[in-house]
Amino acid sequence: MNIKRLILAILAGWVVIFATDYLVHELWLGALYAATKPLWRPESDMPTYFCWLLVAQFLIVTTFVIVWAKGFAGRSIGDAVCFGLLMGVFQQTWAIILFAVMPLPAELAIKWFLAGLVQAVLLGIATFLVYKPAAPSAP
Repeated sequence: MNIKRLILAILAGWVVIFATDYLVHELWLGALYAATKPLWRPESDMPTYFCWLLVAQFLIVTTFVIVWAKGFAGRSIGDAVCFGLLMGVFQQTWAIILFAVMPLPAELAIKWFLAGLVQAVLLGIATFLVYKPAAPSAP
């Protein structure tokens, strides 16, 4: 495993997730969150919990990149897109589960699911572009 590239891919992936989370949750879903305000923590509490969001993003990206590096590195960009899509489906099932157990609008659950798929595909592409397997050592 190429540790230097692994760390760079994790950092690049975290930037992708952090930036797209802002676009998705602040810009695209902001009105839906406002319409369902009783379901969420007060905005004044969010700075207290923001570090937990960063930890979760880091764990998702780190797991994604390590799985790619251990089993898929060196393949094509098409494989990276497919890997991202499959990992996205795996990871986004929480949106379906939350819809089943909480009084969420279907529109919100669907948008969470779709946004997560797009984010995972982008993460797959970023990981493909940054992570390169270590060159085999000479005998």
